[in-house]
Amino acid sequence: MKAKSTVKMNFPRIQQLSKAAVTALAMTGEAVHSDIVQSQVVPFKTGNLQNESAFVDDSDADRGVVRIVHSTPYARRLYYHPEFNFDTSENPNAKGQWFEDWEKGGEKEDFAKNAFKRFYKERGDV
Repeated sequence: MKAKSTVKMNFPRIQQLSKAAVTALAMTGEAVHSDIVQSQVVPFKTGNLQNESAFVDDSDADRGVVRIVHSTPYARRLYYHPEFNFDTSENPNAKGQWFEDWEKGGEKEDFAKNAFKRFYKERGDV
């Protein structure tokens, strides 16, 4: 028994879906960042840590990497010391390790996955 088959690759569509994935990843980073701000978990005294010095670095999105960066010299100290007594007058949920809710095992662990799916479907016309 012999079988013959032909495979035709739709390279323009593959390229479109690849671009959609990169765009969806960058949009997912922005959505997570926005959700973090709206959840009011970042320590807030002057707003610098949460607003002016926080941004999404999507320069490596084409390699599958997006980072949420807090570029203040004290961000690391605050993040890794949840025992600090954070002022909660501006952000009532302020705490150290503020990304933990979006990590595996956190209450919002599926947020990024669901956001990516939604954005990919939109951008990829799937």
